[in-house]
Amino acid sequence: MTAQTLTAPAAPTPELADEAALLVREIEQYLTARVRTTAHPLVTKTTAELVAEALGIAAPAAAAPVLTTPARALRILPDWALSFPLLRQLHGAGRRISVAEHLELTALVIERYGWHRGALRSRSGRRCILGAQAVLFRLGYGDETTALAAGHHLQAVLAAWGITEPYHRWNDATGRTREEVLTLVRTAATNARQADQR
Repeated sequence: MTAQTLTAPAAPTPELADEAALLVREIEQYLTARVRTTAHPLVTKTTAELVAEALGIAAPAAAAPVLTTPARALRILPDWALSFPLLRQLHGAGRRISVAEHLELTALVIERYGWHRGALRSRSGRRCILGAQAVLFRLGYGDETTALAAGHHLQAVLAAWGITEPYHRWNDATGRTREEVLTLVRTAATNARQADQR
């Protein structure tokens, strides 16, 4: 029997760590913008919602996050580097997010990294739906339960569209487009948010 030597993966270079930090900062900004702020902890509506209610007008809709072109270095960062304990601890490890936020961030990753079919990721770092979910999971945003619940919402949307195949196979179908994938993910996010509000 031969002895095996285990070595820890090399730490990401400072340049790649900076690129990872940029994505994490954008995710944090997005999540912070989604937090409801009120004048008092017992008040459940924001000031804007209270003013709109008093005036009898509809409250303003939350603005979508502004997205920029994905940084190539971050997109091609090896998956193991996203799980590197120090990098993960510095960037969101254990961050609790809702299923709707997980799905919205999945769409953000697909837009930022690019969309891919046929594998979790391409050599250039583009991601399928599962690959985008894996990025969030590896960075510590949400947990396995969050990702599984998100998958159930994706399947529910496909079922409503009359599609019975699993969403990862649907993603990989010949002729599938990035726009169709983003529509699926965003519809599932909307449905998840509505379910949370019930």
